[in-house]
Amino acid sequence: MLGQIERGYSFPTVNTLWKIATGLKIPLSSFFQQGKNSYTVIDWREQPVVPEEDGAMRAYLLFPFDPVVSSEGFYIEFDAGCRHASDRHEEGVEELVFVLEGKLDLILDGVRVTVGSKQAIRFRADIPHVYENPYTGICSVHNTIFYRR
Repeated sequence: MLGQIERGYSFPTVNTLWKIATGLKIPLSSFFQQGKNSYTVIDWREQPVVPEEDGAMRAYLLFPFDPVVSSEGFYIEFDAGCRHASDRHEEGVEELVFVLEGKLDLILDGVRVTVGSKQAIRFRADIPHVYENPYTGICSVHNTIFYRR
């Protein structure tokens, strides 16, 4: 059946699509999205800001959650002195943080790790974690969150 659908010889029913989506662990609506370009260019300055910590942390959604790859991406700025405690994520969730400018301390399950400009860290996000910029300048990062399927 899948081969026939792929070759355009058969058109699946909603029930068949539901079974395929369930097997792939993706939303049924994924099958109804319009064709996409093979690339996406995002300017963080054109995205709405989500302020935290009285505006000392600013998160911009770059790539909304994509059920196919189970990830989402953000550009985040931390002002000097900003501290943000993040809730634990679900079991198996990981984060990748790439520091573009400045330095950022992460406190991962009680252990402090400093990540400098042009460095990256990948960590389990199903543990208590804190982002902290105790330094003098702004720290900007790209943050990708990977969810377990």
